[in-house]
Amino acid sequence: MSETTEPAAPKAVHRVRGVDHAAFPTFDPVGTVRFYRDVLKFPVVHSICAAGWGPEKHPDFIHFFFDIGNGDRLAFFYYFGWQPAGDQSAPGDAWARLPHETPEFFKNSRHIALNVSDEEDLLEYRSRLDESEWPVEMQVMHETIESIYTHDPNGYMLEITRQLRPVTLQEDLDAALTIEALCDVAAGEDPSMDKLLTRKAELIVEKAGDWENENPAWRESVEV
Repeated sequence: MSETTEPAAPKAVHRVRGVDHAAFPTFDPVGTVRFYRDVLKFPVVHSICAAGWGPEKHPDFIHFFFDIGNGDRLAFFYYFGWQPAGDQSAPGDAWARLPHETPEFFKNSRHIALNVSDEEDLLEYRSRLDESEWPVEMQVMHETIESIYTHDPNGYMLEITRQLRPVTLQEDLDAALTIEALCDVAAGEDPSMDKLLTRKAELIVEKAGDWENENPAWRESVEV
């Protein structure tokens, strides 16, 4: 009697457990340590001293990490002897400088956002920042979150945010629709918000029946 082999269980599609670390270059390691370790109280948890690493002309560097909670880390590279390029009075950060006419919204689109539990924690970080050289530049109540913003010593925008309410099933489905419409429109000529909204409306009509069958909770939540 031949033995039968059980088929291997399918691997989960999504196996990533979250962010290990996000890394950025710095030309101001002293200011960076003061900002993250001394003002925000994020402990230094790891560092790598790399001498003679990589290709022949690769500079020696220090790669250092701050604990930002939940096992996540924020990391920086400091390259010895490496100087920032470009006009340092131009908008941007340590990674790149942009033309002077670059609008603020584009410059600040590259940022990192850290999450805290509640309003008390958010105000605690606001207090720490306001008493430092890097005071809060704005505090904004978004649709589902409230955030404070500042720039660190490297010019990177830092957002600290708290959740105001959970994201609903309807909002999840709306986001999926929006991104599908965006991909369709951006692949064509002259993408615009009007074209996106038109395509999104078409997708709603196309997918409404399937959604109700696949997500009975959708109808229940709407009826409630």
